[in-house]
Amino acid sequence: MKMNPLGRTGLTVSELCLGTMTFGTQTSEAEGHAQIDRALADGINFIDTAEMYPVNPVSKETVGRTEEIIGTWNAANPARRGDFILATKHSGEGMQHVRDGAPISAATIPQTIEASLRRLRTEYIDLYQFHWPNRGSYMFRRNWSYDPSGQNREETLANMEACLDALQTQVDKGNIRHFGLSNESAWGTAQWLRLAERTGGPRVASIQNEYSLMCRLYDTDLAELSVNEDVGLLAFSPLAAGLLTGKYQAGAVPEGSRMSLVPELGGRKGPRAFAAVAAYLEIAERHGLDPVHMALAWCRTRPFMASAIFGATRMEQLDRALGSVEVVLSDAVLAEIDAAHRAHPMPY
Repeated sequence: MKMNPLGRTGLTVSELCLGTMTFGTQTSEAEGHAQIDRALADGINFIDTAEMYPVNPVSKETVGRTEEIIGTWNAANPARRGDFILATKHSGEGMQHVRDGAPISAATIPQTIEASLRRLRTEYIDLYQFHWPNRGSYMFRRNWSYDPSGQNREETLANMEACLDALQTQVDKGNIRHFGLSNESAWGTAQWLRLAERTGGPRVASIQNEYSLMCRLYDTDLAELSVNEDVGLLAFSPLAAGLLTGKYQAGAVPEGSRMSLVPELGGRKGPRAFAAVAAYLEIAERHGLDPVHMALAWCRTRPFMASAIFGATRMEQLDRALGSVEVVLSDAVLAEIDAAHRAHPMPY
C-alpha cells in the first residue's frame, strides 16, 4: 500500500481510504467492525466518516450512527487508535437533520466536534473537514447551473476567518489535529489558504471532492491549486457510486445495491453515463483488468491524489477494492482511458 503526504501536516495516508457512509444502514455494526479490521490488516491507515452518516437514506433517526459504530470499534480496540488517521466532517448549511440546517460557524464548531468525539470514543480527530461550504457548491451535479453571483464576499470571508479562529482553539485543546475541506472550489480553497497564512489558523491539508473516470471536474483549476499548494485530493465516489463496477449495465439493479435504494444515484444515472461506463468496461476487458482495479489504479496516477475513498457494503467488495493496489496501468491503458474521456466527457 503506497503512502502519500497529507498536505503539509507531516502525516502520510494510504492510497486507499476506507469510507464508512453505509455503516448503520446497508452495513451492520458487526460488518463495519470487520471491515475496519480487514482494512487495517491490509495496509490502509485512513478511515473517513461524517457526522451526518449513514446514507442510503440520510435520516434524522440515523444521523451520527456511523460515528457511533466506529466508536464502538475504538472502545474495543483502545491500543489501536494510533494505527490510523481518522477523518470526519461538520455538515454545511441546509442539512436539516443536523442543527436545523444552521451554517458552519464559530459557534457550531466546538459543539459539533465535541459530539463527534463522544460518538467516535476518541480523544482527537486527525482530520476535521467542512462537508460543504455555507455559500453552496457546484458539486452534486449542480455544476450545470452554477451561479455564484448571489454570494456575499465580505460575509464569506468574515465567516472563514471566524471559523479558522474557532478551529485553532480546537487544535490548541487537542480535539483536532488538522483541517480539511470538502465539495470546495478553487476560489474557496485559495481563500482558506490565504486567511490561514494571514491569521496563523490551521492550514487546509486536503480537499474531499468527487472524482472518478466519470467525474473529472477537478482536473483543471483545482488540480493546479493542489499541486502548487500541497493540498491533496481525497477522491470520493472513485467508482462513480458503483457505476464503474458494471453492475448496473443493461438495466440491472442488484438487490440491496445503492441504486435499489437511491434510484437516480444522486443524479448520476442516465444514458450518457451508461455509454461512458461501457467504454471503460471495454478497455478493462481488452487488457484483462478488473474494472474496479482499473478505476482505482487510475486514481493513483493523478498528480494531485492523496487518497481515494471507497465504500463497501460487504466484505467481498472491500477485498476486491484492496486488490487494486497490485495493479499498475500500462501506457496503452492510460491512452485508451484518455480517449474514452474525450469521447464521453461529463456524462452526468
